[in-house]
Amino acid sequence: QVQLVESGGGLVQAGGSLRLSCAASGGTFSSYNMGWFRQAPGKEREFVAAMHWSGDSIVYSDSVKGRFTISRDNTKITVYLQMNSLQPEDTAVYYCAAVRRWRYYTSATTYEYWGQGTQVTVSS
Repeated sequence: QVQLVESGGGLVQAGGSLRLSCAASGGTFSSYNMGWFRQAPGKEREFVAAMHWSGDSIVYSDSVKGRFTISRDNTKITVYLQMNSLQPEDTAVYYCAAVRRWRYYTSATTYEYWGQGTQVTVSS
């Protein structure tokens, strides 16, 4: 059983940056593939980024490509999402998620474990 706890959300002006962290416990973190998703009010949960456990494969949604960076530190058992050039449309609750199999990683239903989410609000 893997527990995930996100942190780092907050209020930022458009053009600003935030770094989200997702601390994991339980399980073997280094063998899990990690993803970030977000959900805005009234919308479905949306894929943001995913990283293979080895770090060899990273995927971003088109909406964040070039602005967001996913990374992981297996020694700290933490995955990060660096978000730059934030825009009001990035406002959402951001979730990290973990899955053992690297397959259909853009689909929320694929993931086995989820954090509780952290709010990101970008003001114009």
